[in-house]
Amino acid sequence: MSQLRKILGIVWMLLGPATIIFLISQASHKISQPTSTTNDVLQWGIIITIFVPIAIGLMIFGYYAVKGEYAEIEE
Repeated sequence: MSQLRKILGIVWMLLGPATIIFLISQASHKISQPTSTTNDVLQWGIIITIFVPIAIGLMIFGYYAVKGEYAEIEE
């Protein structure tokens, strides 16, 4: 179970930056279209503002999983 936590920790640490890169690339693609409006820019700004801290938290969670902080404590 400990190995699974560490493997998933690596996955979560890689998923955080990948999500941020994907969101920014999608936003730049949608905003650069000639049919984009001010609402598109506002919507993508809100989406990125909300999901960047979530992705950072995912990376921190993965770091602690790799480090072994979620191992069961024996009493």
